Amino acid sequence: MIYIERSITSYVQKAAQNFKAVLITGARQTGKSTLLKKIFPETRYVTFDDPFIEEQAARNAGMFMTLNQPPVVFDEVQRVPDLFRYIKIECDSRDEYGLYCLSGSQPFRLMERVSESLSGRVSIVELAGLSLREIQGDLFSRAFLPTIEYVSARQQTARKPENIWQIIHRGSYPELYRNPDLDWQQFYASYIKTYLERDVRELSAVHDLDVFRRFMVAVAARTGQMVNYANIADEVGRDAMTIKNWMSILEASGIIYLLEPYTPSVLKRAIKTPKVYFRDTGLASYLTRWLTPETLAYGAMAGNMFETYVLSEILKSYSNQGIDYRYCISYYRGKDKRKIRQDGALTEVEGEIDFIIEENGILYPIEVKKNTSEKAYAAAAFQVLDKVPDKKRGMGAVISMCPAPGMLRENVLELPVWYI
Repeated sequence: MIYIERSITSYVQKAAQNFKAVLITGARQTGKSTLLKKIFPETRYVTFDDPFIEEQAARNAGMFMTLNQPPVVFDEVQRVPDLFRYIKIECDSRDEYGLYCLSGSQPFRLMERVSESLSGRVSIVELAGLSLREIQGDLFSRAFLPTIEYVSARQQTARKPENIWQIIHRGSYPELYRNPDLDWQQFYASYIKTYLERDVRELSAVHDLDVFRRFMVAVAARTGQMVNYANIADEVGRDAMTIKNWMSILEASGIIYLLEPYTPSVLKRAIKTPKVYFRDTGLASYLTRWLTPETLAYGAMAGNMFETYVLSEILKSYSNQGIDYRYCISYYRGKDKRKIRQDGALTEVEGEIDFIIEENGILYPIEVKKNTSEKAYAAAAFQVLDKVPDKKRGMGAVISMCPAPGMLRENVLELPVWYI
């Protein structure tokens, strides 16, 4: 079986040298267990996916901890929440670092326990699916930022994939790349079945899993769009509050990401509704029945799926460096339309910026287009950020399928998607 080197490896190793515990979170099948076994091959490994071990730990947590002295790896640790109290005691009684390596696939539930018991003692790491860099064996490790300095560094290793739509369609779960003969439909069918029967049942009292599956399909069909709970409720046949709760389940288990809007007070016409994105484009493609890369690339969802993929790659570039992207990436959409000159004619366009990355008081606007070339008006909405006081608009970028980096106009780059 092929092992794909993970970009986050060095960060996890460093965290284990500076914290008494390391917690790796992420959705199912992102490779958490494999990563821990690879990084800490000599450390005792205990998984609570084993019903016997889970029962032993739950029945007598104190004795279990005595029999499993650190250093030790506890996999799927959210299954035995009583252990966190004992882990805290052990961490406080010892001077060594790297005592416990913990992993789990329910980030929100884990965060609740960690904040109660291990605050200040644990380094929290999110492991996403494979990035394009990891799939290609590219060791470039900087978080994406649309600057000349970044592009100059990135072009040293950036390599155009043979078929980017094949990668978007296949998704990012490591098993699909470790085993190239694994059937795509079979993998995702099994993934959804396991997810529904384990995570969904554990996170909420959802009795009708068939309805929840239809809900997942409805959300997948809206990836890259603003959330409309009432609209989804009408399609699924449930009330909006139930849909909102179910959306939190998808977010809690790492299936979706809710991108918050950029709404400074000066932009009074800004829309304050989040946008929903699937974390894995392969899963979204499976749920919406785009069964081949070709049908996806030329289908009605191609634009939204490409945008979803771009955001996913940007988020991975940050999480793989241990950076919390939730505080630095947003989007903007205003209620006012603007008139621009497009191909010699005045055209009315939405005031929308797909993504905004904020760093050191500078706002970097990003537009996503799936075409192979774009024109300068694709970045027309970027100027709205000039109104924000105490912030500076930095270099912007249009990310597309263009063959090489270029300048659309002053202060706006055009970048190939594989430069993320």
